[in-house]
Amino acid sequence: MAAAISALRRKVGDAGWVDAAGVAATFNAIDRVADATGIPLEPKKAAVSADFRGQLDIDAWAEARG
Repeated sequence: MAAAISALRRKVGDAGWVDAAGVAATFNAIDRVADATGIPLEPKKAAVSADFRGQLDIDAWAEARG
């Protein structure tokens, strides 16, 4: 992870690094809000993620059931 961060900072500079961290943090927050409100997974996303959701038993989680 440290090597990836260093490479990113060299490529985009400190300001770009801060922007990238902000985007990642914002996505994390928005994703958590969507999960907490019970917004259902879109059918297309459900279809393409069915295999790994099954392997991880995600559909059995209370959060997944809404």
